[in-house]
Amino acid sequence: MKKYILPVITAVLCCSAANAFELDDFVLSGVRVKGIPSSQPALDGRYYYQFNNEGTMIKRYSYKKEKDVTTFFDNAKIPDNSIKAWDGYTMSSDEKSILLWEGSRYIYRYSFTANHYIYNIKENKLERLSEAGGEEIATLSPDGSKIAYVKDNNVYVRYLLSPPKEVSVGVANRIVDTDKITTDGKKNEIINAVPDWVYQEEFGVLNTFTWSADGRYLAFIRFDESQVPMCSMELYEGECRPNTDYSIHPGRYDYKYPAAGEHNSVVSVYCYDTERGELKKIELPIAEDDYVPSIQFDKQSNPHLMVVKENRAQTHMNIYAVNPAIGNYEEVYDEQSDMWIDEDVVTGVKYYDGFFVVKSNRDGRTHLYKYDYSGKLLKQISSGNYDVTAYYGYDEAKKLFYFQTNKGALNRTLRCANDVTGEVKELVDGNGTYGASFNSDFTYYIRRFSDATTPDQFVLYSIDGKRVRDLQLNEEYAKKYTSPEIPRREFFTMLNDNGDRMNGYIIKPVDFDPSKKYPCIMSQYSGPNSQQVLNKWKMEWEEYFAMQGYVIACVDGRGTGGQGKAFLKAIYLNLGRYETEDQLAAARYMAEQPYVDADRIGIWGWSFGGFESLMAMSQDDSHYACGVAIAPVTSWKFYDSIYTERFMLTPQENPDGYNYAPLDLTDKLKGKLLIMFGSADDNVRIVNSMQYIAKLHSENQQFEMMVYPNMNHSINGCGIRLPLYQRVLNFFDQHLKR
Repeated sequence: MKKYILPVITAVLCCSAANAFELDDFVLSGVRVKGIPSSQPALDGRYYYQFNNEGTMIKRYSYKKEKDVTTFFDNAKIPDNSIKAWDGYTMSSDEKSILLWEGSRYIYRYSFTANHYIYNIKENKLERLSEAGGEEIATLSPDGSKIAYVKDNNVYVRYLLSPPKEVSVGVANRIVDTDKITTDGKKNEIINAVPDWVYQEEFGVLNTFTWSADGRYLAFIRFDESQVPMCSMELYEGECRPNTDYSIHPGRYDYKYPAAGEHNSVVSVYCYDTERGELKKIELPIAEDDYVPSIQFDKQSNPHLMVVKENRAQTHMNIYAVNPAIGNYEEVYDEQSDMWIDEDVVTGVKYYDGFFVVKSNRDGRTHLYKYDYSGKLLKQISSGNYDVTAYYGYDEAKKLFYFQTNKGALNRTLRCANDVTGEVKELVDGNGTYGASFNSDFTYYIRRFSDATTPDQFVLYSIDGKRVRDLQLNEEYAKKYTSPEIPRREFFTMLNDNGDRMNGYIIKPVDFDPSKKYPCIMSQYSGPNSQQVLNKWKMEWEEYFAMQGYVIACVDGRGTGGQGKAFLKAIYLNLGRYETEDQLAAARYMAEQPYVDADRIGIWGWSFGGFESLMAMSQDDSHYACGVAIAPVTSWKFYDSIYTERFMLTPQENPDGYNYAPLDLTDKLKGKLLIMFGSADDNVRIVNSMQYIAKLHSENQQFEMMVYPNMNHSINGCGIRLPLYQRVLNFFDQHLKR
């Protein structure tokens, strides 16, 4: 043993301070900045609830008084309770009961089943929601009297506070506390209330239940996916969470996945009257190919069910106000666009008593608009040469709208607009990336802040700007990762061949010598409305690779966000064409820098970034020495309908656009390639990589490949990210270092 000690000590003494850091200090989840536990604001605005990290206790905290803390739920004090910890909870608005769940089993994307329980706070009593468990999307009514849930694709309503219902059974009567609302649910055919795979992935819709404020009406969306093509994935025993059922023969998981141009689910809207026990289909002008990305009850005294409809091309949006008692409707909003309408527009409409607020980029920038329920435009809430990137809500007492905007493309700031005077006020000073989480009456908010040199900070503020208390400043993390031994991002701008200004950042080695020539790695994502170049904290593999002697550069080209509709719209119907032109221009820009070796430039990307890595390496004027593509789309005909058609329409409508992808350009591939993917990727399916490498084989192209068994699109868990990034670093070292 002793013969190994001296060389190790000598190496440490001889190395620079930067080498005290290892790759796992940057790429494992345990070394990321700390957040704060998710909180649920109380209805009165004075308190908020938080789960502890162990899932055993819920505490109620005062916004105003730091020491005003009450234990609202303690798992250890429940009699005859065998459950050790909980996966999540929802507090009823009257604070009389808590809906808890455990035993979560994920299905796909965000769907999961779990065993749900109802906890009566006053009686300290825990009761199962259903005898067998395994429910989905259990949802409390606003008055706390009922819970809707899904089991085996059917909808149930459990009655809690209202008297049990008496029903006739033969010659006798019995009391029931649960109604089965639907009976047609069937796996891979009919789903009630739970969104199908593509709605979850591309609209971010996780639950379509919506209750009226008085708890009388329950509405939901029915998904008929019987005509959607089936997709299958092979599963293996594996080593990360091994499944011994597949120790000899692989298993298989089947799910419905609509690729571009294929059949989608046919959706319809249903409403259940809990007083009358009646379920009715709402007859709306919804075609078989239309989407319904959002349904919500408004906040009027006579509630209406507000239904957002969008055509398949995602260029035409309508909002209908439905009377739930009789099922009739009126159209209150109609918008048509010459390009796609963003998903956060169709899912982010907010409804109030007397008006609703919707986002639109109709004037070239994304702004907020106020309408009444007759469809009349009352006012444009925000305006100017910036985009509203998030809308937080409306303070009815002070008549203020709160939202996030970009202050220049690199920054995100917080603003409020006065509904009476129209005055817009900034809530923060200085640049950086700000976000907010408000309490129910907009008297307090938790502010999140970071910039390129400051790790995430979470601070509680009162709405008058007073700093109430610090919640998480990441001070220990900052001491380590803001040290001089770690390189910093430098922002710059450049012009593409079209004359558009593009934002970028460069990370140089700490011991950077401008007289030397360094290898360069171009990092990018490039997807529509995304942004990599932001004035916010980020500390990952790029900084570590720079510490190993690389210059890292990233440029947001056309199609990325923060620079208005025209910059975004350039890519419409041509995914990959203009993004590739801009990445090649960025590589030429870096090659012209006196400290970059033009013959040693590589490119890297994941998902859409993997697609773009392959595109950029497959052009006549490409000079990349090598590239890494992780989980790449290789042809848009393989990817899902909602995302792909949002930017490309269908293959039948836009065949030329679909014929320009990595799979069509394999014969032009230049440089050394490493392609990496998970075998159980339900998002960018394995067919993308398999068909691509099959074509490379047929053309006698040489490449390197890494496959991660049972891993999904994120290739995460069981510490797998460390060897993944080590493999990427080894690849770049092999092909870019001399």
